[in-house]
Amino acid sequence: GIVIKDEQGETLASYGEYLGVQTNNYAEYSAAISAFKKAKALGADEILYITDSKLVVEQLNRRWKVKEPTIQKLFLQAWNLLQGFKKVHIRHVYREKNKEADLEVNKTLDTHSETILY
Repeated sequence: GIVIKDEQGETLASYGEYLGVQTNNYAEYSAAISAFKKAKALGADEILYITDSKLVVEQLNRRWKVKEPTIQKLFLQAWNLLQGFKKVHIRHVYREKNKEADLEVNKTLDTHSETILY
């Protein structure tokens, strides 16, 4: 789930993308990649990326290594996209502070609930 806001806090875009059955880390990186692409398409040259994924924050801030091969590929995509911005800040928030993005996730999952096996 992705929510993109301008400097005044106005929502410019909010959406979710269905990925099928994937790990949470895959989903978090996929959201970051999508958000970076959308922000660039909207004309952003500086971003503050806020996520509840500690892994994504620490890896993109280069404090943690990226060991898992699938995540390495996603990390490279995200990293390369970040190079297109003049200024980037990446910050972690706890999940309860990320309700708008979670709402987008839930809306997307609800529309695909018949395809999910439990």
